[in-house]
Amino acid sequence: MKNTPQTHFAKLVQEFFLDRLIRQRNSSPQTVAAYRDCFRLLFGFAQEHRNKPADRLVLADLDAPLVLAFLDHLEKVRQNSIRSRNARLAAIRSFLRFVVLKDPQSLATIQRALAIPMTRHSRPLVGFLSREEVQAIISAPDPATRTGQRDQALLATLYNTGARVSEAINIKIADLALGASPSIRLHGKGRKDRAVPIWPATALRLRRWLMQIERAQDDPLFPASSGGPLTRSAVTDRLRRAVQAARGQCVSLTRSCGNSYHALPLEI
Repeated sequence: MKNTPQTHFAKLVQEFFLDRLIRQRNSSPQTVAAYRDCFRLLFGFAQEHRNKPADRLVLADLDAPLVLAFLDHLEKVRQNSIRSRNARLAAIRSFLRFVVLKDPQSLATIQRALAIPMTRHSRPLVGFLSREEVQAIISAPDPATRTGQRDQALLATLYNTGARVSEAINIKIADLALGASPSIRLHGKGRKDRAVPIWPATALRLRRWLMQIERAQDDPLFPASSGGPLTRSAVTDRLRRAVQAARGQCVSLTRSCGNSYHALPLEI
């Protein structure tokens, strides 16, 4: 195959994903997927603004003005948060730093793109709920149904461990230890696993829940109706339903949460 600027750029992208991210860094599937989504959006944007098909793009097309315009597009058109905008920029920077080592002649163009700063943003003060309010939410799902038992166990686990939703939905039955010192193994970002102790009340809910599901060790601990793991949006929906139901039993939740459930001590 003739080594054109287009094929050279395509090769750099392929090497970045296969060699840099997967082989060298051993990045998690979630990280690889996040980078993939970033470049899918970037190439689509470049295709429109350079007026050429994506497979005709070259490295020089990813100059500083285009990257800046892409970041502006993310914030104003796609309504991405500053945190998402910065995450996309970090992915682009990682690629460009890799390219410098492979193609030193592109240094001048890449330096200008690498000089684009991250956007600073304020971190809002996180609210909190009382123990009684949290317990009302955990107990709100109907324990007479299989879904309600699952939701109670899931919410109790999130509250007990402080796990991210992405961590909770990826817990497998094999990650649960209900012996003398109950604990759950969580698989965090960057393949960083940690074992978190759980309270007796949480362990009791989980023991009851295990009696309702299949016990294959590789099965998700909190499966959807299809048998696969829950999605983030499904957990958000189950939490919203629990908050709404709990307000009937705990009036203070109306004042604490208002119309939002994001005040809960759970990272959605």
